[in-house]
Amino acid sequence: MAELSSAGNCDFFSCKNTTTDVVYPKDKNVNSQPEKSGSEGDAVTLNKTAEDESDKVAAPQERTLSSCLQESLLIQRQAVFQITVQLPHEPFQIPIFVSTQEQVQDLRQSIIESPGTFQYTCFHLEHNGEKINDYVELSEVKELKPDSEIKLLEDPYTEKEARAHAIRIRDLIGAAADRVDTIHGVCAGMSLYDSVGALTSSAKSTPNGAHNAGSTSESPVAGYDFDAPASIQAILPPRLPQAPPKTIKSLSVSPWNPPPHHLRQKGHLLYLQITTNEGEHFQITSHVSRFFVNKSTTTKFDPFPRTTPKPASAHSLLSLIEKLSPSFASNFRSLQEFNSSRDALMNIPVTHAIPSNPWLVGASESTLAAHQPDLARTQEAYLITGLENAETLRDWNEDFQVAKELPKENVQDRVFRERYTTKLFADYTEAAVRGAVIVARGEVAPMNPTEGLDAQIFVYNNIFYSFGADGADIFTSEGGDEAARVAVGKDVAGVRLVNQLDIDGLHTPGTVIVDYLGKRIVCQSIVPGIFKPRENGESQVDYGGVEGRDTIADNEVFVPAFAQLSKHLHVKKHHVWDKQGKKHTLEGSLETKGLLGTDARKYILDMYRLTPLDVQWLEDHWTDASDGQQKPKASNYPHRMAVLRPELVEMYWRVKLSEYVREEEVGKKGSVQKEESPAKPENLTEGGGVETTSKDSKDGVPSEASDKRERVDISNFSLSFNTDVFNGQTPQTEEEKQQWTQDEEQVRNLCGYLREKVVPEMIKELQEGEVGFPMDGHSLARLMHKRGINIRYLGELAKLTSSQTSRLDALSALAVQEMIARAFKHIAHKYLKGTPAPLATSCLAHLLNCLLGTGFNDAPKAVVDKDLQSLYTEVDLTFAKVTPLSLSQEIEDQVHLRFRYELGESWASGFKHLQLLRELCLKLGIQLTAKEYRFNHDPTQSIPSSLVNGTTHHNTNGHTNGHTHGKKKKRLGDDDQAHQSSDSLASHSAQTFEPDDIVNIFPVVKDSCPRSALADEALEAGRSSIAQDQKEIGQELLIESLSLHEQIYGILHPEVARVYHQLATIYYQLEEKSAAVDLARKAVIVSERTLGVDCNETILSYLNLGIFEHGMGNSVVALAHIRHALDLWKLIYGLRHPDSITTINNAAVMLQNLKLFHDSRVWFEKCLEICEEVSGKNSVNSATLCFQLAQALALDSDAKAAVVRMREAYSIFLSQLGPEDRNTKESESWLEQLTQNAVSIAKHARDVQAHRLRRIQLTPRISMRTRPQPQVGQPSPADVGAGVRRERAASAAMDSRSVDELLKFIEGGGDSPKRRGPAKKNPKRRGGGGGGRSGRTNTVAA
Repeated sequence: MAELSSAGNCDFFSCKNTTTDVVYPKDKNVNSQPEKSGSEGDAVTLNKTAEDESDKVAAPQERTLSSCLQESLLIQRQAVFQITVQLPHEPFQIPIFVSTQEQVQDLRQSIIESPGTFQYTCFHLEHNGEKINDYVELSEVKELKPDSEIKLLEDPYTEKEARAHAIRIRDLIGAAADRVDTIHGVCAGMSLYDSVGALTSSAKSTPNGAHNAGSTSESPVAGYDFDAPASIQAILPPRLPQAPPKTIKSLSVSPWNPPPHHLRQKGHLLYLQITTNEGEHFQITSHVSRFFVNKSTTTKFDPFPRTTPKPASAHSLLSLIEKLSPSFASNFRSLQEFNSSRDALMNIPVTHAIPSNPWLVGASESTLAAHQPDLARTQEAYLITGLENAETLRDWNEDFQVAKELPKENVQDRVFRERYTTKLFADYTEAAVRGAVIVARGEVAPMNPTEGLDAQIFVYNNIFYSFGADGADIFTSEGGDEAARVAVGKDVAGVRLVNQLDIDGLHTPGTVIVDYLGKRIVCQSIVPGIFKPRENGESQVDYGGVEGRDTIADNEVFVPAFAQLSKHLHVKKHHVWDKQGKKHTLEGSLETKGLLGTDARKYILDMYRLTPLDVQWLEDHWTDASDGQQKPKASNYPHRMAVLRPELVEMYWRVKLSEYVREEEVGKKGSVQKEESPAKPENLTEGGGVETTSKDSKDGVPSEASDKRERVDISNFSLSFNTDVFNGQTPQTEEEKQQWTQDEEQVRNLCGYLREKVVPEMIKELQEGEVGFPMDGHSLARLMHKRGINIRYLGELAKLTSSQTSRLDALSALAVQEMIARAFKHIAHKYLKGTPAPLATSCLAHLLNCLLGTGFNDAPKAVVDKDLQSLYTEVDLTFAKVTPLSLSQEIEDQVHLRFRYELGESWASGFKHLQLLRELCLKLGIQLTAKEYRFNHDPTQSIPSSLVNGTTHHNTNGHTNGHTHGKKKKRLGDDDQAHQSSDSLASHSAQTFEPDDIVNIFPVVKDSCPRSALADEALEAGRSSIAQDQKEIGQELLIESLSLHEQIYGILHPEVARVYHQLATIYYQLEEKSAAVDLARKAVIVSERTLGVDCNETILSYLNLGIFEHGMGNSVVALAHIRHALDLWKLIYGLRHPDSITTINNAAVMLQNLKLFHDSRVWFEKCLEICEEVSGKNSVNSATLCFQLAQALALDSDAKAAVVRMREAYSIFLSQLGPEDRNTKESESWLEQLTQNAVSIAKHARDVQAHRLRRIQLTPRISMRTRPQPQVGQPSPADVGAGVRRERAASAAMDSRSVDELLKFIEGGGDSPKRRGPAKKNPKRRGGGGGGRSGRTNTVAA
């Protein structure tokens, strides 16, 4: 029957013959999921060429690995062996697996993190009596080989190492309380995986076949209500059943710290204080030799070793605490067991990325009870940075440039270089965001305090800060502040792209953008010499425009580097003219600047115009001030920074290259060959040619008989764009004007390609289900960017998809929601910008009430603390004057200005409140208290206390809303009272949102960190090897790619989550199902912690994990994951997402596998209902599901309904596909069998009614007698046919009536069959009455 298909697409409607048990998840989702193979057509090529700004857009080298690089990777993979580390204390030795390519630092980290060696942090390693350098590779250690012994020796402490040791032990033993971080929100980096899997942990060991067919208690989807509204409960973490064991009461820095000078000379480093669970208080001295208990008290200072009553000392603080507290050892073991009960990935801190911040947090996380006392919390800054606070002052720019100049001659060099670069970017981003937050709050003094606020600049922690506004009047003619805000956003994307290209000799500053409290803050590393005026008043700009377009510099030393950049970006070398009309030749845009730093490095700045302007958009929606007939300013696009995306330029270049190659082939062969794909790029060779694959090749992989390939010389092909056309330049001579006109025409063609080709093709693919359907604004924007479509085309997208099919109507509604959310974001930023930070929650709550709360209160009032307001007398709190009517008008104006779309009169009542609220929170960095917000006066809407308590959000007791009822009340503790009071307060609130509902506002960050080219190359090489049927080497390369991703990015990183997802899919293809499940599980957890618990990519990871678990036979576990994904789907999109058809179909198949036939029937019915709504009742998609539903009805003993549904399927297949199609023939065969079976059942029923038979031996369900297909659980036509034949064996002959007559008999309208002549052919048959069994499996290409 139906086979499982991929999460997030509708490929089971393809109606092709399928032989696999389960259709694995394919790589065409819109959310940076794995790519498809190159043989799957035009859309795939567009996706691959435009994956994102930093992927394959003009890479500096070929993306495929050379054979020598593959060999190097495999050698590295194979050089893994075991060594033994000798320890000074128990357990005295431990075995560790190492690779010769690892650093000694990696070995040290492995020792520190091993359970038996937690206590060691300050030590060195020796081999054969020689000390090992910590900063070399293990391959450089002499005579290190398998089974070698390395000795660990404890070292004397320094103050820095003692502080690091104290921090490490505090975290290890659970002594650190909650931390309040300015850049990390509440519950940052949380995961719900354990709470989802906990419901089915007991079912994992139960075989699928052991389930009772009549029992639904074991199904996680029992009683699921498809039409119930979304519940915020789906993204709330469950309350822990018990608190983690407490090992000690406190560990902090002593008030006697730091040691006085004379004791520093004796080796005293710092003083600590410990309170054990037994209530004993100890003062600890950290000495260079060890930690020991001293004789100090709270009133007396005596830091020397105590001799009585409990003298104690140890090299490790962990060992010392174990000696002082009798209960510590057992409690520490219990803590380790508690931590190990959760997945290890949930306990690892996020170090290489900013953890995701949920937009809803449970009330237990936001009440006063959640904040616990911890003296050391305020001391951590000292423990990390030291007394002088000098360790955090880094020369960020020098670090970046040194990282760029690291060698990259071999694989080991590249691994170290990319690993160091990624960690550097992570450290810099964290430092930059911390500084940006305090700059936005006004806590850093500006370097130019006499300037206006927008023009002020700051330096903090060696990072340069400025506002993304036109404080210096640079963008006056381009749109002012709006243009400046867009320019800095384009600049950070340009920096990321240049970093990805990695051009030798071209340096970029570290760049991060932070949106916080309505302000856009640009964070840059300080380029040497940028603040130092040059001699003779010369400009600091050495290449490009100096002061707008008036002065132009063209220092020749920048030409080679800029020429390489232009080649990769397809930018044309062109002439520009300064204010005096002097001609200059530039390799890039006039706006892109080159600066020669005092360190003699060449820096590139202001990369916001690396691509041409979207001239068609500007001509339609922008009028320059110099034009004679200027449009009213209110109708102008907000700015003139409308540039095209690099993905579009690359895509168009490849299309033109394909056309050129075909023309060359025609010229050589004299005949036109069949075109494959207009957008599919040929294979570029190192010699500057294009290889065209022979017809003998299969799926792009050449066969042995087709080694010879025709090569087309592309050295004469040239296509590049002048980025300065339509930008105020005036050519001087006729030749220059003619060339300029040609350049303008090229750019116009590029803009036309975007509007006439790219946008319609994307809509077509979404309509036909060729790409995964977006779930929310983020996935829609990501899909558009991959295709080279700017967000400003959302309005055009909504117009082209409005009032079309149901599927496109869903896309139109999503585009409209995204436009409203983005318009509100700009409005909120305008009001927040002048609002003091303590009043920001009042501002946001009022704006949200005016947009989302008018159904509950149509006249909301701003709630402002009068005491706070009195402190800011000079601030104009204009947000308080906003009304629902004025806000609606502002949103309509913004949508019209930015997207050229008219919302209409009823838009304010047509959007999805909860989904729009989520979009607004994510865009503005808002974290709300989790409760059911009331958007209307619905009296049935209640606020269950379980929501604010954050209790478990699943049950299997049949309640359709997912809540638990009927339980007795328990006595409320402090936390529960806090939750209850919060709940009751929300219930009686006069407005939907109150300022106190906003728990936190976190910064929204955009960084410029490039992706790892080496890790991507290894992944691509593994895929390529598997495609060429080199499975062994392909798997080795895939494993190596995973290792590289983990080494370079760290385990918790969005890119690692994506590679986990991709590898899980590949391993499932290779029948390595256990490995696929493990990788998919990791993909889920890492996605949750780095992308968000309700991110669209997380949902797809859950859906794919469900498919893989089902493939392993764990259908109950799979259904739990699918239910959770559906709950998340409701939350971020709403009901009836077009791609949910596939997911519901998969769940129905799993239910059949569990022999829960009635539940399976319900899910198939819902699947068909949505499909008919999305694709139409007479579509092939609906026919396929009718076919599956008919089989499900037969399994559920509803023979008459099964016949009706199969007849519908047959009729649609016949009309849409014709009588000769395999699906038509198979549905005809099934219809005949089901009809005959239904007649047999009807006969027996009539006999029983007439008392002619006292006992009938009849199987009530035809298909129940058959064995389910392996891994799927669906009966095959052959098995059902055999069952029918067994029942017919007692009969003299087959009933010869037609299907219409048989149906009439089943429904009770016919008499007993009359004897007829020879059986007639079925009138529904075409081409004769032969059975025509198709021989295919029992699937209609699910």
